[in-house]
Amino acid sequence: MKLMIDFSGSDDFVVQGDCADVLPKLPDESFQLIYIDPPFNTGKVQERRTLRTECSPEGDRVGFGGRNYRTAEVGRVGYADIFDDYLSFIAPKLEEARRLLRSDGTLYFHIDFREAHYCKVLLDHIFGRKCFLNEVIWAYDYGGRRKDRWPAKHDTILVYVKEPGKHFFNQDQIARIPYMAPGLVSEEKREKGKLPTDVWWHTIVPTNGKEKTGYPNQKPEGVLRRIVEGSSRRGEWVLDFFAGSGTTASVARELGRRFVMVDSNEEAMTVMRKRLGSIRIAYVDHAGDPLLIQVPAD
Repeated sequence: MKLMIDFSGSDDFVVQGDCADVLPKLPDESFQLIYIDPPFNTGKVQERRTLRTECSPEGDRVGFGGRNYRTAEVGRVGYADIFDDYLSFIAPKLEEARRLLRSDGTLYFHIDFREAHYCKVLLDHIFGRKCFLNEVIWAYDYGGRRKDRWPAKHDTILVYVKEPGKHFFNQDQIARIPYMAPGLVSEEKREKGKLPTDVWWHTIVPTNGKEKTGYPNQKPEGVLRRIVEGSSRRGEWVLDFFAGSGTTASVARELGRRFVMVDSNEEAMTVMRKRLGSIRIAYVDHAGDPLLIQVPAD
């Protein structure tokens, strides 16, 4: 039985449920763009604590004006990122992704160095090597520095199309970036900027940035904006079935796309409800029944 999602209506959808259960209920060829940022199999529990500093006579720190302050934990979100057989976990989802893509559709699969090479072979098998479009490298320069190796400061985004040559890609929609060597190009080109290549230099979500939700491993809107701009038209449907903090939905709405977000984590539902609001968004469970999500006050 298909999930009760009305693609002809005005609502976008956020679905709480295991994507292994939800995806088979969605109709064939429903989406022009699918982006997923699944667990990376780091072997750790990914966790983000939210702290608040407040004035308190019992505080253990002295701050401005000699006042005592204490730091209290006000929230904690996380998920287990441990898989004995990662390919067995992800393969059925990628097979569903291919079924759900339209003939002009594109899949962006976001992963890191631990599993990227295995996933590339798996995707070649599921989609076909001829459907491989790009290996995008998202490079950043933030975080810890290992002293026994080159620090790992990039993720890999594997890009596959449903049918080679039919996929939608509009470079005119993509925001241009400054030339790295502006002195080597004409003034006209400097002013216009250049199109991004397959290496994207973009910072992670800043700790105190306005995008920050507190959800672990949240991806920056700038990275998703480039994907949505280039590989979908306005008004078309975008799917993310490891939705997490809802960055894909936030960008899709900003750019005039429709969306279906899926995540099994109750904390992800709360973060998305707080981030996206409720106007023209239906929050439902895996059976299509409405969800009541309580959003805690700040």
